[in-house]
Amino acid sequence: MSVSPALELLCVNTNDVFLDVSKLLLTYADNILRYPNEEKYRSIRIGNPTFATKLLPTKGAVECLFEMGFEEAETHLVFPMSASVEQLKLLRDSIAAERDKRLQQGAPHQLRTPLVPSLEGSQSSTAASSQPVLPTQSNSFFVTLQSNFQHVMLYENEDLRRKARGVVPCQQLSSAAQHELKKFKEANQDCNFGLDDFLLLELLRWFKQDFFSWVDSLCCSSCGGSTENIGSLTPSTDDLRWGGQRVENHYCHGCKLSNRFPRYNNPEKLLETRRGRCGEWANCFTLCCRALGLEARYIWCSKDHVWTEVYSVAQKRWLHCDSCENACDKPLLYEIGWGKELDYVLAFSKDEVVDVTWRYSCKHQVILSRRTSVQETWLRQTISDLNAARQQVLSLDRKKQLTERLLVELVEFISPKKPKPGELGGRNSGSLAWRMARSETKVAHPGTKKCFVFTPTEKEVTDRILHVRYNSTKDQYCRQSNSSETVQGWDQCVWQKDSVFRKVENDWQMVYIAHTEESSTGQISWKFDLATVRMKIKSVSIMACSHTFHEGKVRWYLQSSNCPTEFSGDGKMQSFHHLSGSSEFLVVAELGGGGDDGASWQHSQLFRQSLKDTENTSFEVLVHFEDA
Repeated sequence: MSVSPALELLCVNTNDVFLDVSKLLLTYADNILRYPNEEKYRSIRIGNPTFATKLLPTKGAVECLFEMGFEEAETHLVFPMSASVEQLKLLRDSIAAERDKRLQQGAPHQLRTPLVPSLEGSQSSTAASSQPVLPTQSNSFFVTLQSNFQHVMLYENEDLRRKARGVVPCQQLSSAAQHELKKFKEANQDCNFGLDDFLLLELLRWFKQDFFSWVDSLCCSSCGGSTENIGSLTPSTDDLRWGGQRVENHYCHGCKLSNRFPRYNNPEKLLETRRGRCGEWANCFTLCCRALGLEARYIWCSKDHVWTEVYSVAQKRWLHCDSCENACDKPLLYEIGWGKELDYVLAFSKDEVVDVTWRYSCKHQVILSRRTSVQETWLRQTISDLNAARQQVLSLDRKKQLTERLLVELVEFISPKKPKPGELGGRNSGSLAWRMARSETKVAHPGTKKCFVFTPTEKEVTDRILHVRYNSTKDQYCRQSNSSETVQGWDQCVWQKDSVFRKVENDWQMVYIAHTEESSTGQISWKFDLATVRMKIKSVSIMACSHTFHEGKVRWYLQSSNCPTEFSGDGKMQSFHHLSGSSEFLVVAELGGGGDDGASWQHSQLFRQSLKDTENTSFEVLVHFEDA
């Protein structure tokens, strides 16, 4: 019987360490085999002192748990109901046989020279060397590396890939990709894209628009109304079977009903449920990529987001792919577009782990100052060790190919980057309120301020309409795609503002925006960007209300790649077709004039409205768009 890779690694420890740790592993396995329906025996808390001090620092121990079938949840390792008990028993019996042999001989039985050096980077030539000790802060990071590296092997299961191909319209996507490639080649003679590149774009579009759906909060299963995520519920046996260790409680205050939302981690189940947030999206999309024969890897970011990378054979490089955003090759989207302060971004595939943080940043020095969770030498060595163990079975040609690709990546990482237009917008997946709560609607302005960008939501992309209204009295923005979704505060959705403020006149019962008293002018603007959702403008209609008194002046204009186009702020809707084909524009208002008296700031006003008028809007933008 061949020895498992995990057991081989466990055997390189000293005899005392092996006997101690193998006893624990057998206990975990035997408890599951004796009490298969007892949930408490299927879960190991990562923070448990025994796990943290004995199993985690020991080479091969965590690998044995993963090989048995354990998977990582947020704070535990869990043996799901769907895991193979036969696989667990097979490894359990192998460990027991090795343990019995050592107890009988009274000496270590070394199967092979160490496969993996100490995780601290110290090399040892004998099995009698002391066991490596991980830094405390590295424990959870190591488990994250291990669990993700193990998880991506699910995508290599041919039965699962066949099931994925059963729900993906492969022929339809392939035909569309061939058509788009032909059109592109006709327009670009120096085309360096391949069919797989266009297949990827079609898969991204289909996955977001037709297949998967986003969940912030569920609709109530009883009344169909809105719910609120108020915490967690106990997972059922079926939830655990599909990796749903976390179950959200989406509570309906009207019906007093708890709606269960299991956060499944098994991509097979996600092919059926077809919903979730970024974890579910990236998990299922990466599987679909592998099912279509694309070489893909799962990208984990420590700042609470995950996505996919796909290797382009034609372009000879890895392409960033975010299925939540229908975004391809926009790696600076998170740092520049969303304003995320990145530190660790890691890529996991069947063959390797790669630290790809540098692809997603143009601020490398700043990122280095944030990377304090583990030592850089520890991270490099640990990744090297994991790759060495996984790549033992690879052919020399495949190893050479991986090395050549990595060298190309390293050159890319150190090359200076500048944001592209499609990387400047905020997030579009999820409700506006949810995105604002995560501070992912804003972008870094060339100065130091953070600025808001209107980008279409999923529903707006489907409807091909983005409709924004602002009520000055309520001081509230409303997205017409979802009338219940509002944003409070006149400056919360502003791209730029300079020397302007909102004035409430309680004596006159009026409200408006004016330039500040100490300034003679002021400016405010709103930005609309369709590039992140691969759309282009058909037409734009705008209604803006402004008032001037004495010598006050207000100038309204649209700013795009074309020359500024002025329009009046007379409260009437005006249409503009010259922006057709563009992907972004600014609506700008400049305030000034008014004379030299102390009240000149009052002489140019935006959105003047009675405090009693809560129904009418004083600013409205309607954008019709189409596929780019």
